[in-house]
Amino acid sequence: MFDIVQALVPIAVAVVLPVLIVWIVFRAASNKDNKNAEIIIKAIENNSTVDTDKLVNALSKHGKTPQQLLHLRLLRGCIFTFIGIAMAICIAIKSYSLPETHLRYSSMMFSGIFLAIGIAYLVVYFVTRNVKANED
Repeated sequence: MFDIVQALVPIAVAVVLPVLIVWIVFRAASNKDNKNAEIIIKAIENNSTVDTDKLVNALSKHGKTPQQLLHLRLLRGCIFTFIGIAMAICIAIKSYSLPETHLRYSSMMFSGIFLAIGIAYLVVYFVTRNVKANED
């Protein structure tokens, strides 16, 4: 009995959980669209003085502004870069007390990955900011 449970838990985590999360996200989005459609239909049926074009714009999704995207890239770049630097410092400090292990090398690899992602975000931020400044 215990062997069956041990076999089913990884399957549930690897298969059922991601499928359930995707289903919940798409159902919530579909439900939101249906509610917005009902509101617009009610407004049209009542022939109210509300401008339906303005109502549709108010209920539609609004994307992020270019300024918000720039700030988000800067934030992500700083977060990933600082995580990578902090991991590298911690690994360097611990490396004096630990023998040569595969854990140390894999930790350095993850530190490098975080650092690379952070630097990439920062590069994109600065390039986009400069291009935007040149356009203005």
